[in-house]
Amino acid sequence: MGTVVIPMPLFMRAALDAAAAAGAAGEVPVGAVVVLDGRIIATAANAPRALHDPTAHAEMLAIRAAAAAIGDDRLQNCDLWVTLEPCAMCAGAIAHARIARLYYGASDSKGGAVEHGPRLFSQSTVHHRPEIFPGIGEGEAAALLKGFFAARR
Repeated sequence: MGTVVIPMPLFMRAALDAAAAAGAAGEVPVGAVVVLDGRIIATAANAPRALHDPTAHAEMLAIRAAAAAIGDDRLQNCDLWVTLEPCAMCAGAIAHARIARLYYGASDSKGGAVEHGPRLFSQSTVHHRPEIFPGIGEGEAAALLKGFFAARR
């Protein structure tokens, strides 16, 4: 028996491509896509420096674009694919947007808020909790981040 190679899900590939573009632009390499009915309806990359906006995380920008695309603030039937475990701000936005499923690549022991830090979706005061699927594309997502920060040291 040989090794089974599972292909990278198309949606995470799109998020990783957005992350790589963010890194090339000097932003922390994080990318996100929102999927509805098997189609990407929004793609975004980190842009806090370019937009002079501390809230311009990939997840926030993708959620805003998806809400505008469907004309609703509730993304109940949407999935969010992001290359890094969301921070508390982004996890809060995911809950408020009612995202159905969250898929993410690399864990973030310092700034993450899903499996680390406040573990936002475990709090009783959070009224919406997406299904969570961590570790998809983790190796490539982590390598993008490590390479980005290593080049700045």
